[in-house]
Amino acid sequence: MKTLVIIPSRMSATRLPGKPLFKINGLSIISHVSKQAEQANIGDVIVATEDQEIVDDVKRNGFNAILTSNQHKTGTDRIYEALKKSNIRDVDLVMNLQGDEPAIDIDDIKSLNDKMIKNHSNLGTLAAKIKDNNNLKNENIVKVITEKSLEEDHFPKAVSFSRKSEQIDNIYHHIGIYCYSKDSLEKFVQLDQSKNEIENQLEQLRALDNNMDINVSLAKSSPIGVDTEEDYLALKKLMEYKN
Repeated sequence: MKTLVIIPSRMSATRLPGKPLFKINGLSIISHVSKQAEQANIGDVIVATEDQEIVDDVKRNGFNAILTSNQHKTGTDRIYEALKKSNIRDVDLVMNLQGDEPAIDIDDIKSLNDKMIKNHSNLGTLAAKIKDNNNLKNENIVKVITEKSLEEDHFPKAVSFSRKSEQIDNIYHHIGIYCYSKDSLEKFVQLDQSKNEIENQLEQLRALDNNMDINVSLAKSSPIGVDTEEDYLALKKLMEYKN
């Protein structure tokens, strides 16, 4: 099975514009993500972006990038365009990796890819255990409810995704990384955005609303995503300290 990793990225994030090029240890956030993806060694890695300065930065750091349209509604539409524009043939799986998680665990990337292959799954994602119950009410932390408990060797189906929940059983912190079979990616981008998806601003609800199964793999931890300046400074401090 051949996997292609695509990292969607753009400069115009609403909460923290320009964040892909913020530096940690002298390397941009987007190039850190590319580096983690390459080190996972599951397949070729491409950054998909509408911004020439991201393309330039990524290529200058020795990684691959493709310039895409600036008209995409979602990151998934962007990765699909990059897949079509790439000259990489016979791709079976497409991994959509978040461009703002420079500390993503390499083993979690590998584990999701392995489970996709082993279970012949069409669509998979990651989630971590919630250690603080206050996070259940935090709308910035997306939750996934699974049909069975999430263990290291399990790959259960997602029942629903939400921003806040009263439920305490089989509920986990969703990590927005997806792995699609090529066919399911093609099917997904042709579907209209669902009412549920638009109301909750959660793209994955489009899949569930159209009876596409999403399997969930247990991640070792929740990576710190860079959504705000505080996130960036906290992560910068942590990664520079580790370095």
